[in-house]
Parts: sequence; C-alpha cells; structure tokens
Amino acid sequence: MRNRIFLTFILVVAQVTGAMAQCAMCKTTIVNNVSNGELALADGLNFGIMYLFVTPYLAIALIGGIWFYKYKRHGKKKFNTSAA
Repeated sequence: MRNRIFLTFILVVAQVTGAMAQCAMCKTTIVNNVSNGELALADGLNFGIMYLFVTPYLAIALIGGIWFYKYKRHGKKKFNTSAA
C-alpha cells in the first residue's frame, strides 16, 4: 500500500514539473513580444487560457442542468428493490 502511495506521489510531482517548465516558456515569449509592442499574441494566449479554463465547467453545468430538468419533469420515481 505504501509503495502505491509513493508511486502516485512521484507521478504527480513529475507531471507538475513538466507543466511549470511550459509556463516559463510561454511567459518568456509573451514578455518579449509585449516589450516589443506586439500585443496580439498576449491577447490570443489569454483568450485561449480562459477558453480552456471555462469549457469543462460549462460542459459539467450543461450535463447537470439536463439531468436536473429531466429528473424534475419526470418526478421522483420509486424503484422496487425487492427481489422477484
């Protein structure tokens, strides 16, 4: 059990390290472009980040809303759990 927890911890830490390296490269590119007066790349990157951030929450809200309205429309159904 301890080996599994340790392995999971190592895998999570390895993934975070890769993500931080990518963010540093993006930040360097944006800082260089903004200092040269090119704002289009920074605006596009900000829009892309917000798009990727919001999309999963909208999908979950849509699925939850559909489930809620179907459940509410059909009412609470009682299921017979006795063995036949």
